[in-house]
Amino acid sequence: MDEEIKKILDDHENRIKALENKILGKEMQKREKPISLKEFMLSIKPTSDVQKTLIIGYFLEKYEGFQCFNASDIENGFSNAKEPVPNNINLCVIKNIKKGYMMEFKEKKDNMKSWVLTNSGERAVENGFQKEQ
Repeated sequence: MDEEIKKILDDHENRIKALENKILGKEMQKREKPISLKEFMLSIKPTSDVQKTLIIGYFLEKYEGFQCFNASDIENGFSNAKEPVPNNINLCVIKNIKKGYMMEFKEKKDNMKSWVLTNSGERAVENGFQKEQ
């Protein structure tokens, strides 16, 4: 009988530890400070405004939860990252579209043309533009 009780108690202890780890793990994730656009951009080290434009689009989709983004969103991204805003954001977007990194979104956002990243665009950012350079 003692062996059976010990087995039950050990089982309960293991289940409690697993739950504690799960709960504490979630609390630790919640406590993490979110990365800023500037920090994210610095971690990738873009070499052109075209790359910065793609990084901003990536950040907006992946970290800010945007379904799509427009020229105004990208301009705000440059400002938030404390980067000089390119004279022609649309030209940067067009160059990303030609590379297959962005595509036009089916709906306008705030009555402006909007875009999303393609899988190739996501991979380019995630790989730090390795194949481009």
